[in-house]
Amino acid sequence: MPAKMSWSPDDLVQPDAVNARVYSDPTLFRVEMHRIFTRSWNYVGHASQVPAAGDFFHTQVARRAVLMIRQADGSISVIRNRCGHRGAQIIAARTGRCSVLRCPYHGWTYHNNGCLKSIPVPEGYDGTGLDVQGPEQRLPALRSVNYRGFVFARLSRAGPAFEDWLGGARRALDNMVERAPDGELEVAGGCLRAIQRNNWKIYLENLHDGMHPAVVHQSSIAASQAQRRRALAETGEVPLPVQIVQGNAQSLRQLAALEVSCYPHGHSDMRGFREPRSDDTVFAEYQATLARGRGADNATATLDLNIHNANFYPNFSVHPSFMQVRVLFPLAVNRTLIEHWTLRLKGAPDAFNRRNIVYANTVHSPSSLIKPDDLEMYRRVQDGVAEGSGLWVSNHRRGEGEGKEADLSSALSERFIRNQYRAWRDYMGAPDAG
Repeated sequence: MPAKMSWSPDDLVQPDAVNARVYSDPTLFRVEMHRIFTRSWNYVGHASQVPAAGDFFHTQVARRAVLMIRQADGSISVIRNRCGHRGAQIIAARTGRCSVLRCPYHGWTYHNNGCLKSIPVPEGYDGTGLDVQGPEQRLPALRSVNYRGFVFARLSRAGPAFEDWLGGARRALDNMVERAPDGELEVAGGCLRAIQRNNWKIYLENLHDGMHPAVVHQSSIAASQAQRRRALAETGEVPLPVQIVQGNAQSLRQLAALEVSCYPHGHSDMRGFREPRSDDTVFAEYQATLARGRGADNATATLDLNIHNANFYPNFSVHPSFMQVRVLFPLAVNRTLIEHWTLRLKGAPDAFNRRNIVYANTVHSPSSLIKPDDLEMYRRVQDGVAEGSGLWVSNHRRGEGEGKEADLSSALSERFIRNQYRAWRDYMGAPDAG
């Protein structure tokens, strides 16, 4: 049973501030898992991870183990990875292919769609209350949607319809697909994984924060400036990783000009401050390939939309210009797992797709010059909010009052954080349902 609340969400979230308990209270965390993560649509995986019938990808939704599995008819299902007999997890591997799902404990066997196929010694259940042919014996299936290759699922009957939940934020996903000359994306290799020592919301609140880079990343900015000067003196060309790190050296005036759009249900996106276009032959070949595949005008319009990152509340973020995908898994009130994946543009030159791998390693690797700075700040915030419920965390920057803010703001505004907490209040304040 979900933990019961002895308080109202309005006690903890004000229009421009939140109480420290929302980051540090273990009971509140358990309520979030039930009221937010089971009711919202969670990103599960990409369709390219299960290309053939029987292929599965093992992940989690709201801390429940699930399997994204390709069916014989080509559809994709998301089912619970838990045997109906004694509750054992059926599949331990992260990926693979199976013709049936067989529990390793007592051998209960299921079809890939979750229906029970067979059990050992079935006569042992004769005369009991267990109906081995009943629908309640199948592995529960989550409500799921495959949106242009991005697979989402929801555990609860309660919650917004998918089209309503996705809303205008879909433009980031559409842009990613439309950047592929062949009109399809696929996962490129494995993922980068890091367990962060912070509450899950702290990570989301940094996504469009334009105030922190010049302070938090000053050491890597200084190092990249030195490397840039050396490269220009020696070769006249600046290596791509140095260009990427240099992107954090934007002035506050430049960051104030970066548009941030907010959408219902806590979503948001921010325009890019790193220029993905370049004058070199690799980009020229890609642009020509895209124009041949989609037409010159469509290619130009697609590339003109430079979104740095888009947040799909509560567990999914993408970086369209560099084909980056980040998935958030809350583990505990002060622990969050982040998985980072890179997508490959089908039909694009290999050299161009390799650029996106370089970007991932430069920015998102736990051992990069940039990521440890962020992780340290997240941990310090977590340590600070753990001091007690008397502390309130400010979200005042460029606030205009509840209900009076425009949907469009900038990277120097905390509007997107206030938007997340409006969604938080809506989910947490809704009555319990299935």
